[in-house]
Amino acid sequence: MKLQVIGSSPAWPNPGSAHTGLLVSGAGSLLLDCGPGVLARLRERYSENGWPRVDAIAITHFHLDHWGDLVPWVWGNSFGLGHEMAQPELHVPPGGRERLRRFGTDLGRDDMFETAFQVSEYAERTPFAAAGFQVTPLRVPHYRLDTYSFRVDDGGHVLCYSGDAAPCDALVDAARDADLFVCEATLARGELDGTPRGHLAADEAIDVYRRSGARRLLLTHRPAEFPQPDGIEVAYDGFEVDL
Repeated sequence: MKLQVIGSSPAWPNPGSAHTGLLVSGAGSLLLDCGPGVLARLRERYSENGWPRVDAIAITHFHLDHWGDLVPWVWGNSFGLGHEMAQPELHVPPGGRERLRRFGTDLGRDDMFETAFQVSEYAERTPFAAAGFQVTPLRVPHYRLDTYSFRVDDGGHVLCYSGDAAPCDALVDAARDADLFVCEATLARGELDGTPRGHLAADEAIDVYRRSGARRLLLTHRPAEFPQPDGIEVAYDGFEVDL
């Protein structure tokens, strides 16, 4: 299993950085989230003949910084270099197909996402197969939006991706004994969050990591202007690691 960080920005982009996108490769290629800037970065660094060869995409939630580049992906699959390539699987949260249909009605046509991707909905704590991996979604609190973390297993290694989450036991469960825990750390301090909570500060992400027993922590979704915690790895666009 290999992780390539395509985009690592929080809701506002760090200078020169794309929003969230994590490419997990093994038997196939699985993209976790697809925020603005991710498609261009994939075309630049991880493409074949100018267009990304991605077998599956899984979306944690429908905040724009985690799914926005699905829109230009549709146009590229419909009219551009992706037209002759196989449609990637697109795994979305419960109710996501109808949500995409509503977006499509406003943005182009109601079936635009269904014609560009093989769309399916996942269910909480029910593993699904994607690009040769087993992915288990666990629901986590993120303001009032239906949001999930992902536990990605290739039969030998486990990667956990937090998505966006407030401190919670579900996130500890998702990262339990993982080889790598990729965890958002958006806030300078937890008390600066909204009500209900929706994000983690760095010290809260480190606490979840320690409680989970995961072997390695990689913080992401971290504003560049905030202090970076000593001794903790922080993701950047282009970061790569083999598990």
